[in-house]
Amino acid sequence: MAEKQILLTYEGIKALEKELEELKTVERNKVAIDLKEARAQGDLSENAEYDAAKDRQAEIESRIVEIEKMLKNVVVIDADDEETADKVKPGHKVKLQDHTFEEEVEYLIVGSTEADPINGKISNESPVGAALIGRQVGDEIVVETEFGTDRYTILAISTN
Repeated sequence: MAEKQILLTYEGIKALEKELEELKTVERNKVAIDLKEARAQGDLSENAEYDAAKDRQAEIESRIVEIEKMLKNVVVIDADDEETADKVKPGHKVKLQDHTFEEEVEYLIVGSTEADPINGKISNESPVGAALIGRQVGDEIVVETEFGTDRYTILAISTN
């Protein structure tokens, strides 16, 4: 079975690589020190510090494996190479008229790993992101979300 492709911008790749480096160099060393100190206290069967350090070690190792797997299956989103953006795709910035709140909003379409709606980054797999993919300026989209029906008109598409 093929692994799921992970869509990331160059910025997202750099952030994951930085986190991976931090986990491998800093966090592993911290937990090793914590484990050594907890072992020095003697009886490990009732040692809460030892249990907490072992749990943290497991979290770190699990996250390292997860990041390495993501980086192995990454597909780079790079809309900067395009001169024009006729149709919405991951990597594009989209300006919308939100008819529900009567305001203009702007979103960068990213992969689910990088999604951060509060900072204007929505996943291509989210209801709004999925509805935007392949659409053009002037198109109206209607999106069913958990909060109800939202209606948007695409005002502009840019490559960032």
